[in-house]
Amino acid sequence: MEKKEKTAIVLGATGLVGGILLDLLLKDERYVKIVAISRRKLGIQHPKLETHLGDLFKLENFSDHFHGDEVFCCVGSTQAKTPDLNTYRKVDYGIPIATAQLCKQNGIKTIVIVSALGADPKSSLFYNRTKGEMEEAVLELKIEKTHIVQPALIGGHRDEKRPKELFFKKVMGVLDFLLLGPLRKYRMIAPEDIATAMIWLANNRYEEERIDSETIKQLAKHGAP
Repeated sequence: MEKKEKTAIVLGATGLVGGILLDLLLKDERYVKIVAISRRKLGIQHPKLETHLGDLFKLENFSDHFHGDEVFCCVGSTQAKTPDLNTYRKVDYGIPIATAQLCKQNGIKTIVIVSALGADPKSSLFYNRTKGEMEEAVLELKIEKTHIVQPALIGGHRDEKRPKELFFKKVMGVLDFLLLGPLRKYRMIAPEDIATAMIWLANNRYEEERIDSETIKQLAKHGAP
């Protein structure tokens, strides 16, 4: 499945998972070019990196730059960070869908998207419902190789302040060992595991389209250097 001298397109490279993913791709010898599409500067330079800045709500404007082997979409927000529900939906639903549509339009056969554990189009919770509706809409496009990773609470340090998230991370750090058996998928997950698993999924055959948090950790072990 692996192919050398590939081009990857990354959205969300300024985020926690996206930043780690970008770093791993830049170090990966299978990739000769990384196209990062972002609304703000990444703050890094690299011979393999090509950055395009603009409004991600108008992703169609980047169509000419959507040419490559794989697309990684790590874009996402939280209700605390984006309290306006319409804007939140534009981020967590609109951007991934527009990304997948450009893949379909430009013949890109592999897309890996970060969603969330609990995503469900029938959920009464706006966050989970939005993620679930996004997943269904992406899968309906029937891109040849589509993987949607569904991490639980993501560990690691973020630049922006998220006091509620920090509180839950501290709680989960204490309670994680109590989550056994089927509950293991709710354990906190490292962003490095998510990024590593995403690259592994893009480069290997894997039947499942939706991958829960515990499985992400297992796949990350295959892709770890």
